[in-house]
Amino acid sequence: MATLGERIRSVRKRRGLTQQGLADLAGVSASLIRKLEQDARRDVRLETLRRLAVALKVSTTSLMTQHDAEPADEQTLWVPVRRALHGLEDPPMEAPTREGLASALEASMPLWKQDRYAQIAAMLPVMLRDADALVEADLSARHVRGRILHLVGWLLTQTRQFDEAEFALSRALDDMNDPHDAAATISTHCWLLLRQGQLGDARRLAMRWADDVEPRVSRAAPLQLSAWGWLLLRSSAAAIRDNRPGEADDTIRLARTAAVAMGRDLTPDADFLRTFGPITVAMKRAENAMIEDRPDKVLQLTQTIPVTDLRPTSNNRNRHLLDVAEAHRRMNRHIEAFDILRGVRRDAPEWMTNQLYARDILKGIIGRRRTLSSEMRDLADFVRLDY
Repeated sequence: MATLGERIRSVRKRRGLTQQGLADLAGVSASLIRKLEQDARRDVRLETLRRLAVALKVSTTSLMTQHDAEPADEQTLWVPVRRALHGLEDPPMEAPTREGLASALEASMPLWKQDRYAQIAAMLPVMLRDADALVEADLSARHVRGRILHLVGWLLTQTRQFDEAEFALSRALDDMNDPHDAAATISTHCWLLLRQGQLGDARRLAMRWADDVEPRVSRAAPLQLSAWGWLLLRSSAAAIRDNRPGEADDTIRLARTAAVAMGRDLTPDADFLRTFGPITVAMKRAENAMIEDRPDKVLQLTQTIPVTDLRPTSNNRNRHLLDVAEAHRRMNRHIEAFDILRGVRRDAPEWMTNQLYARDILKGIIGRRRTLSSEMRDLADFVRLDY
């Protein structure tokens, strides 16, 4: 596998740049370029790597990872992230800056939105290490670190690393000094509790925070409506799973009030985890109907949800499509269900491999067939289904 220095040197030569030329474009010293290419420096800041990537016209992660190498198994992939999360990485020799780390985080957002887990995992150890070093020198940077930790907690929940996710979210909450930032972190924590089956804890936590941040709807800003609305959706999701349909209906009705006040689905502060509006609430209503074993209602609600208006990589969209696939399966429309699963795989492959729900739907489809098509066998292998 090529080292960081070898990758930088290879791309630099392809661009026809000298070491000094790359240094000038990136705004760094030529001696740093030389040391990096000689692998004499391995503790480079993430913001410095981003400057080099901009100068070389490549992505930051292409410098940090070897794409033609065999992908690491999941256990190996996350070990450096866990170490950095627990502060076990050596601090960087160069002091990171708040502006540089914030810029690097923003530049990485497409990877988060598209569930590029392997590329994010390559970047996170440096990002977490730099965030800790930055806060140690400047406590005002805790907001930046808190946002990174929130994203890490969300990602670890997504990949079913629940203990580490709880630790990341707990650290993130400690860094939040804005009640709506804290509420967004709590919303993700409630989702973590839901995925672990801790329904009562999730419901109580969501409602306690929803009561604390409830806005005056007629005057509320999108950030406030999103924070309140998502907590209500988490409470509704916990209640319907805990066989409390009346409570689930009440809370999702309040969430719809917030969504109507939003007018349309918006992403406050450009944070995709806070995207909220009428479409989001409609998809969660369909999810509740699926939990109630009402596939007919799911398909009826789906007719009013403009899924094509959402990004193909939207987790909420794809989670909703799994509900639609399951509704078709329960109505014995196996071809329609399988076609939806194929579409989700095409749009969000790394996300889908972490969805036990997708595996269960496919198992239900192929369990009724005597022989499997090559496409069914391929999808079963992809989601790691034993059949």
